[in-house]
Amino acid sequence: MTFRKDFLWGGATAANQCEGAYDVDGRGLANVDLCPVGEDRLAVITGRQKMLEFDDDHFYPAKHSIDMYHNYKEDIKLFAEMGFGVYRFSIAWTRIFPLGDEETPNEKGLKFYEAIIDECLKYDIEPLITLVHFDFPMHLANKYGGWRNRKTIEFYAKFVRTVIERFKGKVKYYLNFNEMNVLMAAPFMGAGLYFEEDENIKEIQYLAAHHELVASARAKQITKEVDPEIMMGCMLAAGKYYPAACKPEDVLAAQEADRNNYFFVDVQSRGYYPSYMVKKLEREGIMPEITEEDEKLLRENTIDFISFSYYTTRTISGDKNAALDKANLLDTIENPYLDKTEWGWQIDPLGFRITINEIHDRYQKPLFVVENGLGAKDIPDENGYVEDDYRIDYLRAHIKAMKNAVELDGADILGYTTWGPIDLVSAGTGEMSKRYGFIYVDRDDYGEGTLKRSKKKSFDWYKKVIASNGEDLE
Repeated sequence: MTFRKDFLWGGATAANQCEGAYDVDGRGLANVDLCPVGEDRLAVITGRQKMLEFDDDHFYPAKHSIDMYHNYKEDIKLFAEMGFGVYRFSIAWTRIFPLGDEETPNEKGLKFYEAIIDECLKYDIEPLITLVHFDFPMHLANKYGGWRNRKTIEFYAKFVRTVIERFKGKVKYYLNFNEMNVLMAAPFMGAGLYFEEDENIKEIQYLAAHHELVASARAKQITKEVDPEIMMGCMLAAGKYYPAACKPEDVLAAQEADRNNYFFVDVQSRGYYPSYMVKKLEREGIMPEITEEDEKLLRENTIDFISFSYYTTRTISGDKNAALDKANLLDTIENPYLDKTEWGWQIDPLGFRITINEIHDRYQKPLFVVENGLGAKDIPDENGYVEDDYRIDYLRAHIKAMKNAVELDGADILGYTTWGPIDLVSAGTGEMSKRYGFIYVDRDDYGEGTLKRSKKKSFDWYKKVIASNGEDLE
């Protein structure tokens, strides 16, 4: 077989995109709760439009989402029926520390996640926990300025220690942050940042990034103290940048774009700032304060594996006036050689193999593909059944590319979790109609629907893929 015998197949979700129950059992207000669906969403998640409380003019999909908070047993049972060996989910920081700076955690929040973990273990599903998947307490955003404030490192460390100690012996795999590089494209969603008119936005973003990087090292330090058996990974929103042409200016632009993306993993994997980023930050006069203690923490607490999401590649030109689109919040120009999804994301299975190889070659550490999937408008029949052959085709092509990266190129991959195994709220657009799941959820973009779960055609297809360890893809 191509994949290792203990290869972990499964699916991935995020608390703010599926749990709902935003004010239940002591949970506090988070930045992700305040991201509305509709035309204002991009301005809010980028920090250009302040949204510090709910108003009557917007619909906020994370408030209720698909209510997995009250339906997790049914959902995990369906995951087990597909044969999941791993379920990646995240912890809402504000369920554990509602404000973020309390002395003691919220016991009801801890019990909720303990119940999810125990439900997974009941079915021999390995929990893979993302400690922070964009969730950030609004109290910390308002009082301390989000991740721009160094104090946030210790608030995060306390949260991490509380979780790691509570679930010791039950959870082997953790991710410190989801897609840390997204804070450069969506700083409010990614780091609880919003800006005043006279602020240097890029300077604040790199300051916040530095604090998150130090915090990720603290997380690794804590796991070593509490349970050395735990594997701590980082997480990258991946996707190779192609030059628009073989013109050297385009090639250089693609190299620079890749470096800007890999910077976060470079630090977490190697333990120091790469020279290209030091030069860039010094040249622009925005180098954050890096203490000797920061340097020591980063050097001594590198991550164990690299996890990443892959949906698409991007294309870039050295021409600053080239027309740009967005793909997973990041800029790209149109690639004429690739088809697109209904949301304009370029479909590139071979780019998946290219991306895997580049990450593996760059870091020489085990990889974990923790997001890959197709967002599409599904049309169910009267029973909620969806003939989603387009999703099967997409996943089949990408799994074949992943197999080639392993079998032909020698990549070391621990597992693969699709995004998301059940329909949930889109992080980028806030829509429910942008569906990814093997399981259809009766819910629309504005919260209407029964929440009934039903299996799509892809459900049984993925079940077969898992049972054959990726050999049967037909």
